[in-house]
Amino acid sequence: MASEKIPRLGFFTLLGIFLRLGLTSFGGPVAHLGYFRHEFVEKRKWLSEQAYAELVAVCQFMPGPASSQVGIGLGLQWGGIRGALASWLGFTLPSAVIMLLFALYSGEITQYFGNDWLHGLKVVAVAVVAQALWGMGRNLCPDLPRISIGVLSAVVLLMLPGVGAQKALILAGGLAGWWLLGTSEHHPQHDAMTVPLSKRTGGLLLLIFALFLALLPLLANSTGNPLLELFDRFYRAGALVFGGGHVVLPLLQAEVVPTGMVSNDTFLAGYGAVQAVPGPLFTFAAFLGGSAQGPISGVSGAAVALIAIFVPAFLLVMGALPFWSSLRRFSSVQQALKGINAAVVGILMAAFYQPVWQSGILTALDFSLALLAFAMLMFWKVPPYLVVLFCAVAAGLGWH
Repeated sequence: MASEKIPRLGFFTLLGIFLRLGLTSFGGPVAHLGYFRHEFVEKRKWLSEQAYAELVAVCQFMPGPASSQVGIGLGLQWGGIRGALASWLGFTLPSAVIMLLFALYSGEITQYFGNDWLHGLKVVAVAVVAQALWGMGRNLCPDLPRISIGVLSAVVLLMLPGVGAQKALILAGGLAGWWLLGTSEHHPQHDAMTVPLSKRTGGLLLLIFALFLALLPLLANSTGNPLLELFDRFYRAGALVFGGGHVVLPLLQAEVVPTGMVSNDTFLAGYGAVQAVPGPLFTFAAFLGGSAQGPISGVSGAAVALIAIFVPAFLLVMGALPFWSSLRRFSSVQQALKGINAAVVGILMAAFYQPVWQSGILTALDFSLALLAFAMLMFWKVPPYLVVLFCAVAAGLGWH
C-alpha cells in the first residue's frame, strides 16, 4: 500500500506503464488525473490517496502542464531522474507523434474521419472524472469540516472561475485545515512521496529554471539564431502559463500567428485536433513546430518545440519536491494538507461541471452513455482503455 514498499522500477517498466496511459488517457488534464489515480492508487496501490492528492496540489501551484508534472513526479519517485524521463516519454510520445503526423499530412487525414466519434471522447471524460470525484471525495473529505471546505471551494470556483481563484482556494483550504482540523487523525509518514533528490540538487534545478527564463530571450534576440528563438518561444510558454494545457493554447496563438510562424487557419486546425488525441494538450507544440514556416520545421521543429515546452515542468517538479517532502513532516503542515486536499476535491468538482460536463453532456443520450461508462469503470471494473474505445465507437455510430 505505501509507496516505500514498492521497489525501484526500471526505465522500460515505467515507460511501458506510461505509454499505455499515453495511448488511452483522453479527456484533458482533469481526466488525466483521474486515469493516474485509477492506475496507481486504486489498481496498483503504489501510493496512498493522501500522497497522490498532495502531489496534485503541489503541481497545481506551479506553472506548466499539471497532469504531466504529476506523471513526472510519480516517475521520479519510483525510478529517479531516469524514471521521470520514462514517465514523460511514455505519456507524451503517442500524442506528440499523432500531432506531428497531423501537421505533415493534415490534408489527407481530415477527409477520412468524421466528427461524431470525437464527442464520445468527451463523454468518457465525464465518467473518468466522476469516478475520481467519488474516490477522492470519500477518502479526502470524510468529516463535516472537510466536506464544507470541498463544497465551498467548488461553489466559489464556479462563481469566480479562473486560475487565480484555484490558487487562492488551495491557500484558503490550507489555512482552514490548519485552523479547524486537529492532528488526532494521524497520517503515517509513509504516505509521503519518496523523492530521491537532495535539497541542494532541487535548489540547483530551480536556479537553472530561473536562469533559462531570464537568459534565453536575451540570447535569442542578440544572436538571431532560429533554433534559440524557437526554443525560447516555447520555453516561456511552458514556464509562465498557469492553468495547464487549455490556457497555453490561446497564449501560443498570440506567439506564433502574428509572427507568421503558422497561419491562423493552420493553428485552428491543430487546436481542434489536439482536443481529440490522448495525453497532454501541451503536445500541441509538436504540431506548431512541425507546421512552422521557417528554417526549422517538420520533425526537427516538432522536437525542439516539444522539448522546450516541457523542460520547465521537469526543472520545477524535480526542484520543488525535495523541499516539499521535508515541509510536510511538520504537524501544522499536515493539518494544512488535510484542508488543501479537501479544496483540491472541490476544485475537481467545479472542473467536473465546467468544462467536462458542459462539453460532454449535450443530450439525454450523452448522459446515458456517460452513465454506462461510469458503471463500467466503477462497478464492472472494465479497463479504462476499453471504456474509451466503447464510447468512441458508440458515439461514432450515432449514440449521442
